[in-house]
Amino acid sequence: MATLLGSDSPCIGGRRRNCSSNIITKFTASKITGQGFSRGTQLPGGLLQERDKRAKWNGIPTLLQKLYESSHPNSDLSHAHSLLKVLSSQLSMEAMSFVTEDRKTAQESTFPNTYTFDLFGGVDLLVEILMRPTLTMQKKKPKMNDDLVKDSLSVLYNCCICTEGVTKSLAARDDFVLFLFTLMTNKKTFLQTATLIEDILGVKKMIHLEGIPNLSGLVQSFDQQQLANFCRILSVTISEPDVGNDDKHTLLAKNAQQKRNASPSRAEVNQVTLLNIPGFIERLCKLATRKVSEATGANFLQELEDWYTWLDNALVLDALMQMATEEAEQSSTESSDESSLATSPLRHRLPQSMKIVHEIMYKVEVLYVLCVLLMGRQRNQVHKMLAEFRLIPGLNNLFDKLIWRKYTASNHVVHGQNENCDCSPEISFKIQFLRLLQSFSDHHENKYLLLNSQELNELSAISMKANIPEVEALVNTDRSLVCDGKKGLLTRLLTVMKREPPDSSFRFWQARAVESFLRGATSYADQMFLLKRGLLEHILFCIIDSGCTSRDVLQSYFDLLGELMKFNIDAFKRFNKYVNTAEKFQTFLTQINSSLVDSNMLVRCIVLSLDRFESQTEDVKVVEVLSECCLLSYMARVENRLSFLFRLINIINVQTLTQENVSCLNTSLVILMLARRKAKLPFYLNALREKEYAEKYPGCLLNNFHNLLRFWQRHYLNKDKDSTCLENSSCIPFSYWKETVSVLLGSDRTSLCAIASYIDEPFMDLDRDLLED
Repeated sequence: MATLLGSDSPCIGGRRRNCSSNIITKFTASKITGQGFSRGTQLPGGLLQERDKRAKWNGIPTLLQKLYESSHPNSDLSHAHSLLKVLSSQLSMEAMSFVTEDRKTAQESTFPNTYTFDLFGGVDLLVEILMRPTLTMQKKKPKMNDDLVKDSLSVLYNCCICTEGVTKSLAARDDFVLFLFTLMTNKKTFLQTATLIEDILGVKKMIHLEGIPNLSGLVQSFDQQQLANFCRILSVTISEPDVGNDDKHTLLAKNAQQKRNASPSRAEVNQVTLLNIPGFIERLCKLATRKVSEATGANFLQELEDWYTWLDNALVLDALMQMATEEAEQSSTESSDESSLATSPLRHRLPQSMKIVHEIMYKVEVLYVLCVLLMGRQRNQVHKMLAEFRLIPGLNNLFDKLIWRKYTASNHVVHGQNENCDCSPEISFKIQFLRLLQSFSDHHENKYLLLNSQELNELSAISMKANIPEVEALVNTDRSLVCDGKKGLLTRLLTVMKREPPDSSFRFWQARAVESFLRGATSYADQMFLLKRGLLEHILFCIIDSGCTSRDVLQSYFDLLGELMKFNIDAFKRFNKYVNTAEKFQTFLTQINSSLVDSNMLVRCIVLSLDRFESQTEDVKVVEVLSECCLLSYMARVENRLSFLFRLINIINVQTLTQENVSCLNTSLVILMLARRKAKLPFYLNALREKEYAEKYPGCLLNNFHNLLRFWQRHYLNKDKDSTCLENSSCIPFSYWKETVSVLLGSDRTSLCAIASYIDEPFMDLDRDLLED
């Protein structure tokens, strides 16, 4: 004990010192009184000071002792605030190095200041101080000094980012998390509060928004800047948590999860809560479409790149902008020499650049929230409001000046759609914009709002010339809500799409956005509108001639090509004109065959179109294209269709089915449904059996297909599943899908259309239930 306490410790060696500071005395007293140690600062001051020198605690335990003593309930907290400022300066320096350097320095040191602060109860003490006004029984709650609140929040945030476990411990306190939202009503403490909440939600992930006191009033009290910041917080609360494990992404696992959790998820409940806030969506639309100052400065792009490397948090950027504003105000009162320094090129340019990055980053958050709401259960309600508040025309007006300014990035980084990376604000903004367009257009009649009045007239003229009725959604489009100007948003998107480098990640999202415009019931007029603008030739160039190697980009282009060509004889004629050599056609086939998971939707389109054209032999144009088109001729050969069918079934099984590859199962079903229509189903099933024996694994393929179809029944016949997508994309009634699957799964081994009839008894493995967890 003498070694522990040091030679000049109290009551050691006969020295007469105050024994109340003796740790033995304190332990003994705690046994008698029952009031044990609850925090590190209750240790004797002498012990703390002696140990401080060796552990290099930088006086933090002693300061915390003083802070605790000066923050009792009846204190005015002024002295406590001065002590907190001293502590804050020590912790903020550590946090700054942690954020701006390699994020490891603070944690690698023996006793980081933030660690010491938390170890001796500093985090708990600040939470207690902040929440003290909520504990009073008085009707009029005592008001705490704004600067004290700001400093307390900043210290807590610094501890969160530097010391492992602090964020988690704060997130576990529901009372404190909900209390933080009440602090957002004060503009002076808003930024610090929002920053801390955002960090906590990164761990907590989900809270009940309806549990926030007076949420509607809180949101309505925000100015536009605060609302944009609040969207960063909302993005966590309305998104389904990422399961993280790839196995959990399988449809088998997702279906099991849905059975266990039949009620709406917390994210879905939170989405409804937001939509019930008066004026919420309207304000988001205004934020998304408001214009930004165009005075970007000559070196804006370079500055943008420099700033985003460390300004990865819009809230931090807000704080810097606030400082820049204060600096500018101060500089106006300085001497002429100081003023000239304040207006030097660097000081002049950066704040303007920051404003633009600031606006871009906010729009990313706003567009994300709108995108999530568009994909939720309240989709139709959200769609109606976005149309009413003219979101699409507003984005169209921003397209050239902000969303897709004309410039070439020398070090453009390619990001896949599932890659977690720190994108620049510019890249994030474009991707989020494209995702919003995709969600907005997908299977919804409001997609025509992406055009202007002249383009809508063009669609009507195409229908009239082809002697086909106009699509009902086009007729019902409210022309007061469509895009303004010479070009609509879809046309502008096509223009920039053609200029992107071959492997640019933007190509993936651009193709997805355009494809969503075509998805649903096939519209000849929509296809011709895009064909006239050279889209098919652009896609074929990308697939065949550009040297593109990105699987993501190629997949998106295959899917888009399928929607563009489906049932459209003019598209197949254009295809044949572009693919005019055997070499080009072979390159095209090689790209398709290199990954059927990526290209199977295009294969489905060709099979369906061929079937349609073969029933239109009275049309001279169709007959001509059928005889000349290399692609249709290739798919007309039964051995090629069988080859696709065999590989489509062979590359999937029930355990590996995901939203990404389940289309392979549906494409194989389309091939067999069309064969069944022509009474050729037994021929195809027998060919699969022969293929099994030729490959020397009898029963493997057909057993697998049987299990896949059993899963299909459970998956698509679920009452919550929307079967219209399958019906619209194939123009085959869903009843025929169900009937064909039932026939294939028939147990009568004498039926020539039942899979069971083609599996020899020794290799039969149909009774095993592979569909359960």
